[in-house]
Amino acid sequence: MSRLLLVATGSTSAADLPYWISWLRACRPHLELKVVVTRSAERFVTRAALAGRSGGEVLQDTWPPDEGTARHVQLSEWAEAIMIYPATLHFIARLALGLGDSPALLAAQCTTAPVGLAPALPPGGMDSAAYRSHWAALAARANVVVAPPGPGVSVTTGRADAWVPAPLPDVLELVERRQAELATAPGSNSPRSVPSALADGADA
Repeated sequence: MSRLLLVATGSTSAADLPYWISWLRACRPHLELKVVVTRSAERFVTRAALAGRSGGEVLQDTWPPDEGTARHVQLSEWAEAIMIYPATLHFIARLALGLGDSPALLAAQCTTAPVGLAPALPPGGMDSAAYRSHWAALAARANVVVAPPGPGVSVTTGRADAWVPAPLPDVLELVERRQAELATAPGSNSPRSVPSALADGADA
């Protein structure tokens, strides 16, 4: 993989992204990175903080009123893989339901490149019927992988009853594994051709 689109959504874990982007820069110096943040993600991390580490412009996940090109098409065609880190329950639901009301979301809907999600869930979120339903819908997509979240402390309750994203290197490994599977699927000539089996390593 040489081009990664990193999408941050509105979880407190978005505050950790400057560290993870610095890690990517140190460990994957040849990886081209584009970063997109939702408006809710900007409650926890600024685009300026991310741009200083990513080395490029950080886009807001909105439709620019004066842009003459289709941003979602540009993102989808550019990216060899997409990572949603962190992925809130709201963003996961929109993706699972097939919505496309933002550039990054529509790019993720339309690409056949691997899409990795790192869920960040509130207390009760992991066992909720909504999350289970949406995960099942996404697991049926051959190019989607879901990295199981781990137990974490809720900033609201102060208890260890929330779910935090898997470490970014673990998510990256799942995405690259899925990319390799797609590339070697029968009749496939590229990572964007024929779907393969359900996501290995996705949470049950």
